[in-house]
Amino acid sequence: MKKALFFIAAFGLLGFSALSQEIFVKQALVVNIEVPVRVFKDGTFVDNLSINDFEVFENGIPQKIEAVYLVKKRTIEKSEEKRRFIPETSRHFFLNFEVSGYSAELGRALEYFVQNFILPGDNLYVITPLKSYRLKSKALEVKTKEDILKELQGLLRHDVLAGSTEYNATVEELTRLSRSISAGIQAGILDSETGDAAFPKEQDSFSTGLYSGLEFDEQLVHYEALLERLEILRQIDEMKLLEFAKFLKNKEGQKYVFLFYQREFLPRIEPKILNQYINLYQERPDVAANITRISDFQKREVAFNVNRVKQAYSDSSISVHFLFITKPAEIIPGISMEEHSEDIFTPFKEMANATGGFSGSSSNPFHLFQKALDASENYYLLYYSPKDYEADKKFREIRVRTKTKDYVVSHRAGYFAN
Repeated sequence: MKKALFFIAAFGLLGFSALSQEIFVKQALVVNIEVPVRVFKDGTFVDNLSINDFEVFENGIPQKIEAVYLVKKRTIEKSEEKRRFIPETSRHFFLNFEVSGYSAELGRALEYFVQNFILPGDNLYVITPLKSYRLKSKALEVKTKEDILKELQGLLRHDVLAGSTEYNATVEELTRLSRSISAGIQAGILDSETGDAAFPKEQDSFSTGLYSGLEFDEQLVHYEALLERLEILRQIDEMKLLEFAKFLKNKEGQKYVFLFYQREFLPRIEPKILNQYINLYQERPDVAANITRISDFQKREVAFNVNRVKQAYSDSSISVHFLFITKPAEIIPGISMEEHSEDIFTPFKEMANATGGFSGSSSNPFHLFQKALDASENYYLLYYSPKDYEADKKFREIRVRTKTKDYVVSHRAGYFAN
């Protein structure tokens, strides 16, 4: 799975526009801000609130709410207006699959979406590890949902397999090499007890393929090179994230991004074994340097400015739903399979929270997608005009709360005053 494909694959295929469109409408000197809001109690959407039940603050300052609309799917079920607005309730769905394997549960997730959520007039984009697709506007009118589902499942199954080949092969090679190195260190420790600490070229049955016959130090060099390759494959480009947010800002209506991300494990030589190796070669600083560089790859850092990206997606009024697919780690003698998703999990969970979206973890993507869809289909649209508005291009924080304190309220974090 080439991790750099997060949102990147869509560019050049979906006809992105470089023009920016404001998320608010200017009428004379009046600026109107729209805030999609979802309110839950014990996990159930609360649909009986009135305009007087809400309070809105901008940068901590109370604002006067001028209209509230209750929307279910695309239909305005109820409205209360002190001023009249024309809400745009069309829907744009983006399903992004950052996964390294296709499963029956992913197929069920797609089935649930196609059979229960997508409607004629909705816009659907699907981003796989290989390509991006857009459902033709007339597809639901001329094809059955069963035909669309079958085609969609087939595309995803094929693209996950084809698009993840290099990623999966790199992880598998890294695992084999880790086992070989681990076995070599242990063999060297045994030899040292008899006075010979040299590592044999042919270490054990795991030294096969490209690395058969290599000196131990050469294997460490290849190990480091594989880690570097993996970093390139899973890199996330901040500029592409921001461009995607800008593209979606141009879209009228409600915008939903569902990110399926599969938990990652990378093989790591057990620290105890590495320490034993260093102890064998205390007189060689190059050994310690090699081990240090390898250890540094285990320390994952976020590759982009999380706050900047969060603000961009909030400003564009996008609901990001982060669906983290978990799986147990393999048990392999001599190495440990450590999770390496920490640079993804926290930032995208924060993105989901900042955009009023859903985030959750489960080994079952069907249940995750079901919860996210059920949580997103109903919402309120609140409108207000900021007091003392100034187009200073600064980010203005929005806070919405209800007078009933035991409700859970989710909404976008704010907007740029452009």
